[in-house]
Amino acid sequence: MEEFKKKSAVDTNDKEIVFSKSIKAGKRIYYLDVKKNRKDEMFIAITESKKIISGEGDDSQVSFEKHKIFLYKEDFEKFMTGLTQAISFINGEQGTISVENKIEDEKEKEIKSEEIIPEEIKIDIDFE
Repeated sequence: MEEFKKKSAVDTNDKEIVFSKSIKAGKRIYYLDVKKNRKDEMFIAITESKKIISGEGDDSQVSFEKHKIFLYKEDFEKFMTGLTQAISFINGEQGTISVENKIEDEKEKEIKSEEIIPEEIKIDIDFE
């Protein structure tokens, strides 16, 4: 009988995610999962998963470090206000970085490296 309870609890946990979005950012992945509690109220579970490699070569082992926070509906507005303020502060202090800017920076680096390192060097020597 206990095995049935454990299994049904796992089944309910699997069904509680009603929406999920993953955001890949370097060595980290952020998961935004909308879940339902027992009362059918929705909340957001934010999980940061960071890949950790320990050891070197053949002895290396990969593990993942995870951190979770739960954000409930009654806190959405305050959370968004605080997050927006924190982002505005950083952008004011260090400037904004958009995806377009990042792509342009990478293109500029490629162009500069092509200018500095020619693909082929030609030397013309005349002996008389």
